[in-house]
Amino acid sequence: MAGKTMKLGASSHAGSSMLPWLGLAVLLFIADQLTKALILGSYRLGDSTTITSFFNIVRVHNTGAAFSFLASASGWQRWFFTGLGLAAAVFIIWLLRSHSGQRLFSFSLACLLGGAIGNVVDRLVHGYVVDFVQLHYGGWYFPAFNIADAAITAGAIGLILDELLRVRRSR
Repeated sequence: MAGKTMKLGASSHAGSSMLPWLGLAVLLFIADQLTKALILGSYRLGDSTTITSFFNIVRVHNTGAAFSFLASASGWQRWFFTGLGLAAAVFIIWLLRSHSGQRLFSFSLACLLGGAIGNVVDRLVHGYVVDFVQLHYGGWYFPAFNIADAAITAGAIGLILDELLRVRRSR
């Protein structure tokens, strides 16, 4: 009887512990969409404001993926990246259901989820992703990005770190 109670408790804990990670994904999504709305309401395409010697706020439309990959394609990429983002979101939610007790892994997945949905919404609503953070140094400019992109990057770094730590623990 005690074994059955523990199993029931473990499975219900796994379901309930997924909620904080979904909450983080929602917060990232909201922050992403709010900042993009501010940019769309305050800047015209190509407008830029210098904030520091290495940081500008700009309004850029990206019809491609990271680093404007496939941005010059004929339009099919909008639906391809939308579908890819939605498929990734479903897969991430499935992973969160089964691994929500693994904090770094789940944090990373939540970052990926919030960022992916933020950029999918842009593609569906506008046909492009709104980017606005521009970092530069000495004439070199990093491609503009947004909060969703930063969340996706943090999530990817977290997954790599989680795997390195897992391998290290197994030795």
